[in-house]
Amino acid sequence: MPRDTLARTRLIGLGQAIGDAHYPPDTAGADQARRRLAFDEIMAFQMAILGRRRHRERDVAGTAVQYSGAAVDGFLSELPFTPTKAQVRCIGEALSDMARGTPPMSRLLQGEVGSGKTLVALTAILAAASDHRQSALMAPTEVLAEQHFVTLPSLRRPFTVGLLTGSTRAAPRREVLRLASEGHLDLLVGTHALIQDGVELPNLALAITDEQHRFGVAQRTALRGAGPEQPHALMMSATPIPRTLQLTLYGDLDVSTIDELPPGRQDILTRLVPEDKRQAAYRFIRQQVEAGRQAFIICPLVEESENLDVRAATEEHQRLSNEVFPDLNLGLLHGRLSSRQKDQVMRQFRDGDLNVLVATAVVEVGIDVPNATVMMIDGADRFGLAQLHQFRGRVGRGEHRSYCLLMSEAESERARERLSALEASGDGFKLAEIDLQMRHEGDIFGTTQSGDQTMLRIASVFDQDLMALARQEAAAILDADPELTDPKHAGIVAERDRFLARVQDNISD
Repeated sequence: MPRDTLARTRLIGLGQAIGDAHYPPDTAGADQARRRLAFDEIMAFQMAILGRRRHRERDVAGTAVQYSGAAVDGFLSELPFTPTKAQVRCIGEALSDMARGTPPMSRLLQGEVGSGKTLVALTAILAAASDHRQSALMAPTEVLAEQHFVTLPSLRRPFTVGLLTGSTRAAPRREVLRLASEGHLDLLVGTHALIQDGVELPNLALAITDEQHRFGVAQRTALRGAGPEQPHALMMSATPIPRTLQLTLYGDLDVSTIDELPPGRQDILTRLVPEDKRQAAYRFIRQQVEAGRQAFIICPLVEESENLDVRAATEEHQRLSNEVFPDLNLGLLHGRLSSRQKDQVMRQFRDGDLNVLVATAVVEVGIDVPNATVMMIDGADRFGLAQLHQFRGRVGRGEHRSYCLLMSEAESERARERLSALEASGDGFKLAEIDLQMRHEGDIFGTTQSGDQTMLRIASVFDQDLMALARQEAAAILDADPELTDPKHAGIVAERDRFLARVQDNISD
């Protein structure tokens, strides 16, 4: 660190910090050492985040979308419902970015399941189409891509839509690619197939990724590169990000938050069910199926583990099929299935061919079954609050009353406290904040990483004063030396590059 930075931040020298971290003279010395080393780590992160943002704002040219205000206003006024204030605000933020042009929009749109993110995306697509520009929407699964393909044109808007997935047959694929390359498609919806060779969108102005955390940086970047110019980027996520983490994880993105649900959205009755009530829970599921409904049963693992006393999906599917629901149609879904197998099972469940779907966390996003009314989660204490809330959001999407049953044998007070919080609240943003307070930071960052490496090794997401201080210092350094050519910043550049090399695939782009 430059001397002036150390003077302003009142941090100890690096050599002293390393020495005191290994051989602390006292508690205060240990705290000072950790604070200095944590600051270095956060500083590297903030330099990377702010550097990316400033590069985009300075060097990346976008294209202003001269959309028709009358077309957008007409579309919104003709809707069979009134958009929420939050939706209107987020639409305004996205359209303002698109109209500005440079730098191109790079916006994260977050909101609960059912909050209406699709309407925001649809309005942005319509705006681009009104200026004769194309849009692309990439979803993580074929089922979700098909849902968008069916849902978006259902509002009878005058734009053309194509669908491209791994299952698209040769003849329809050629036709879709021809229409897209000739500029006849306003919107191309698909999966990873959108970023494969041969896909051309000459008038691409808007690139949307749904459930953006399911895609790596390279995939999101490839989608933005599908056109000849840098398109605007809108990334949607139904996983609420605690407000205290937004600047930390997504400091190079603008964030739009839909923080209210449409009126009439039903509450999902959530109950913590003790093990001695398991048979009663199964009887309740049977009652719902006999009434024409469907149910999810979630297990933490794919196969039985000697180390974890939790029910595994494969064994549980077999047990339920043979002993509990032998007369019902049960499906099995887990991450070791191929993409084609996953999509086939999800289609069967969506189409009503399956009464009960036994699954792992793979159903956290990307499946919409309005007829499903029960979400039973085995080993609920093994999941984070945010993830449990996502599971719960898979039901309650239709007209029927829906239920979430939290099965847990955990006896720890902390586990019961977390599950009780889910019982008491349906607010995903509030739960995300509680989750942040109650869980280790490595678990929080685990949603954005691969393997067991955490984004921050010494620092903690609870070091909010250091987060603010590092961001302030990073901004000051970049203001004074935008290209970081001053020799006194060489150490910061090296540390930033080492940090980026370690976490490159896990941070936003």
